[in-house]
Amino acid sequence: MREIAVTGKTRVCGVIGDPIEHTMSPVMQNAAFREAELDYIYTAFRVPAQGLKAAIDGMRALSIRGLNITIPHKVAVMPLLDKLDPLAERIGAVNTILNEEGTLTGYNTDAIGFRRAMVDKGTDPAGKNVLVIGAGGAARAIAFALAEDRASITILNRQEEFEWAEGIATRISDSYEVPVFAAVLNRQNLERFVPLSDIIVNATSLGMTPNSRATPVPADLICSGQLVFDIVYNPYETRLLREAKANGAKTLDGLEMLVWQGALAFQLWTGQSAPVDVMRQAAIKVLSREK
Repeated sequence: MREIAVTGKTRVCGVIGDPIEHTMSPVMQNAAFREAELDYIYTAFRVPAQGLKAAIDGMRALSIRGLNITIPHKVAVMPLLDKLDPLAERIGAVNTILNEEGTLTGYNTDAIGFRRAMVDKGTDPAGKNVLVIGAGGAARAIAFALAEDRASITILNRQEEFEWAEGIATRISDSYEVPVFAAVLNRQNLERFVPLSDIIVNATSLGMTPNSRATPVPADLICSGQLVFDIVYNPYETRLLREAKANGAKTLDGLEMLVWQGALAFQLWTGQSAPVDVMRQAAIKVLSREK
């Protein structure tokens, strides 16, 4: 694998979010660009909520080829774009932008990335009772992926943003004939819904570095035989996953979803298939050092 020199022709991609220091996307994408011998470079930009419009204007002005969008911008970025892919529009969240000569199109690779991660690990959510914790951009994509597989879905979100959970439930009900229910995230509802769930998905940032001691689900509620999927990938094994494993539950970390959504973004920006194994190993190498 040869090194790619940065030149005046180098195309720039990146990720915007706040916080952003934890991201593994630059490690993965730059490894992929090197492997494919493409004259691209990828970096991270911390963009607070009030700076989002300026950042998207800057994408046009600087001819940045592509951006990934992470917390807290996946929904707020939508009206700033020129076009939306039909899946992103249906979900109501964008995590990837493609810049084609100043025309910005929003996509959502989270939904496909989530599903690919589940299937690759031998889990079929069809007909399962699935509890999704959170109602942000990632949770929207995950809920739609589950609806595609005809799962029964319960969405819990904190009281201050409960209307987000209701909005996702309404969107799914309008598009799919699947059971979907929204409730407030509190101890009472966790006690009610966790034991009834075949699959539990943390789609929040709870437990993410640097707040790695946090967890969205009390350990005493998790049962043997459940699958617990935490989309947080830094740390590699979150407190939620450690406690779930100790209780006999199966676990799935967020790295696989990250890798697959990143691979799809790579394909959108470059027109080439992504070297998925190279991306995965690059991320694992860094996460292993950070333990």
